[in-house]
Amino acid sequence: MKISLAQQNYHIGNFKSNTAKMIEAINHAKKEQADIVVFSELCVCGYPPRDFVEFNDFINKCYAAIEEIKQHADNIAVIVGSPARNPRAEGKDLFNTAFFLFEKEVKAEVHKTLLPTYDVFDEHRYFEPAFDWNVVEFKGKKIALTICEDIWNLGDNALYRVCPMDILMQQQPDMMINISASPFDYMHYEERKAIVKLNVIKYKLPMFYCNTVGSQTEVVFDGGSFVFDKDANLCKALPMFKEAIETFVLNDDGSINAPVIEATDFVPQIIDTKKFQPQLNLEMIHDALILGIRDYFKKMNFSKAILGSSGGIDSAVVLTLACEALGKENVRAILMPSPYSTEHSVNDSEQLSKNLKNPYDIIRIDTIYKDFLQTLKPVFNDLPFSIAEENIQSRTRGNLLMAIANKFGYILLNTSNKSELSTGYGTLYGDMAGGLSIIGDCYKTQVYALANYLNRNGEIIPKNIIDKAPSAELRPNQKDSDSLPDYDILDTILYQYIERRLGPNEIKSLGFDATLVDRTLKLVNMNEYKRNQFCPIIRISPKAFGVGRRVPIVGKYLS
Repeated sequence: MKISLAQQNYHIGNFKSNTAKMIEAINHAKKEQADIVVFSELCVCGYPPRDFVEFNDFINKCYAAIEEIKQHADNIAVIVGSPARNPRAEGKDLFNTAFFLFEKEVKAEVHKTLLPTYDVFDEHRYFEPAFDWNVVEFKGKKIALTICEDIWNLGDNALYRVCPMDILMQQQPDMMINISASPFDYMHYEERKAIVKLNVIKYKLPMFYCNTVGSQTEVVFDGGSFVFDKDANLCKALPMFKEAIETFVLNDDGSINAPVIEATDFVPQIIDTKKFQPQLNLEMIHDALILGIRDYFKKMNFSKAILGSSGGIDSAVVLTLACEALGKENVRAILMPSPYSTEHSVNDSEQLSKNLKNPYDIIRIDTIYKDFLQTLKPVFNDLPFSIAEENIQSRTRGNLLMAIANKFGYILLNTSNKSELSTGYGTLYGDMAGGLSIIGDCYKTQVYALANYLNRNGEIIPKNIIDKAPSAELRPNQKDSDSLPDYDILDTILYQYIERRLGPNEIKSLGFDATLVDRTLKLVNMNEYKRNQFCPIIRISPKAFGVGRRVPIVGKYLS
């Protein structure tokens, strides 16, 4: 039997584009003489559709798309993911469903059982779990068709303890096909592969695993679909962060007509999640950020970006990534020196744009800043210089950037990093302005590692930007270390609290200074109100700020 895996990039709610893309893949699979072509979870509408599924019209369009796709499932079976209505009176209105199409008919509907409700997932809000489990019979083969669930060890996150594969095994299937929408994070790929392999070892069946690819606002899907034979040999892995379609021959004995790339005895590298590793999987992080930028702009019908270029490491990395993702001619950098900006910062910013060959402008804010101070003088009443004067500079820059963005139809890229966002080291409506955060899920030490990665084939980001001490340059001789602990220590504490969700005593038990831990965690919690007003952040970690982290603004925990 020939089986094609179609790893595609969908656009949520763009039924015309999604349907056309799938039909094109079906025709490709037909040319390969495939018996089955497999698409990913909720491919018809795009994943995650969230509250769109609460619109009856949206579900009608899902069914209309399936009707159109069904017409192309004549002499080939097509497996597609879509919401499906629940005909029963009780329970949620919808299922998360895999439709098995053949001979222009719906031959089977398989519903998802284990509905994830953690991090970016909230499926039990929308879907009813499956209540029956049956193999799909096709051309003399019994297919155990599942939706993501058997790939993950959900633990206490699973609302129902039924394991679909354990039930399906009673019906003696010949193979497993799993359709998935598994998001990227820089620790996840090897874990995912290992868990799939454990399923193959447990059930002694070949596995065809099809994951989606592409970015949906903040959530990036990396693809990386793969095929295991019945002996748990990895026969093929589709590329990460790219669309692809591959056809495989499944033999009657459960072997696959593809060269083994990782043998049964191969033990995947499971990353030590207890330790923060800023150098880990930089190529993957880079590729995820590039895909996140490209898809956000393409799917929002924007083409040009603007950002403030300060001569610091954060804006340098964002500018370099944006030029790669969108084309250097489509990214405009604005240099906005204030009375406290050093000359070398301006020179470094200029040199970076010259290296990248992107357009840039220099707009000094000295006069605007002085006008603000003069206007506010009667109110400020000769009080000492403070954060108020610092923030005026930052908000002036934010206003200028937004004015230019509005005038020319740009998207403003935010340049804040995760260390700053964690501790509130940023100005609302100033340097926290933007339509999309590029490195808001990268700690400062990861940003430095990314800068060196971007320079791997030659200097793009000037060495001075990487080597100099980080500073907001909002007052004379300012350094980040005046307000924050050294980033090597800070990022490690933040990782233990945010990614690992350890409490203060648990973090202190790891050997960190108690006063420093208390200070850091207090900063994180008291600045939730800032993050709640922040723009979408491209997610690259296991726990990003945004939809996957829901913390009350007025909570008093650790404050």
